[in-house]
Amino acid sequence: MNEDENVVDPSHPRYESLMLRKKVADAGVKGMLADSAMIAHGRGEAFDYLLGEQTIPSALEATKEAAARLTRARKPILSLNGNAIALAGQDFLTIASQLDCPIEINIFYRTPERMGALLGHLKMLNTKLGLDVEILGGIPDARIPGLEGPRGACQSNGIFEADTILVPLEDGDRCEALVAMGKEVLVIDLNPLSRSSRRGTVGIVDEVTRVTKNLIQLIPQRPEPTEWNNNQALQSALNHITSTMATRFQ
Repeated sequence: MNEDENVVDPSHPRYESLMLRKKVADAGVKGMLADSAMIAHGRGEAFDYLLGEQTIPSALEATKEAAARLTRARKPILSLNGNAIALAGQDFLTIASQLDCPIEINIFYRTPERMGALLGHLKMLNTKLGLDVEILGGIPDARIPGLEGPRGACQSNGIFEADTILVPLEDGDRCEALVAMGKEVLVIDLNPLSRSSRRGTVGIVDEVTRVTKNLIQLIPQRPEPTEWNNNQALQSALNHITSTMATRFQ
């Protein structure tokens, strides 16, 4: 690929979406992501089309609920995978700084090379922003019960001891395992039907960079938590999709 082929035209009507896709592609070239990362990103894009590429009211309410629970948590943490770091690493560092909490990297396809690339990227952004966020994940010394293999690894002073975890783009069985540990799990997932959305404490059906920007605005406001009904919020997201599609060409 020559350099011109990798340039996104700012006049393109879907410029922002294409820039996000480019971030994933560039992170893959840097060794931060597994080969399947773009497939996962594309699956999310498909659901975002159905949402109208916007933050719908139920998603904003879910984001507000997540902000309320994060600001009142005894020991919050952000658990990030490769795509989340590639797409919104800078924003997640800002959120962690607002909450005075660590970030822990936890990826599905864990290799020393990929972990090194992700740790190095976050540390570079941390320095660039002038922040001092603790970044964990490089030296796991505990395990999430019920998960086999490398993705069950975590740090005892991070995910293992946390009471509230923000987990963007998470896989379903890991989300279930964290809930089974008694943790509040706040999920960012464009698919309202995914196990992560359904099994998490709060499911935010929205694109991750829109969520991070909303969280940065909401966290200083310290909104009050509610008696959150996650199934109702997910149903609202599905209702939005079906009602919009039903009259799309009328």
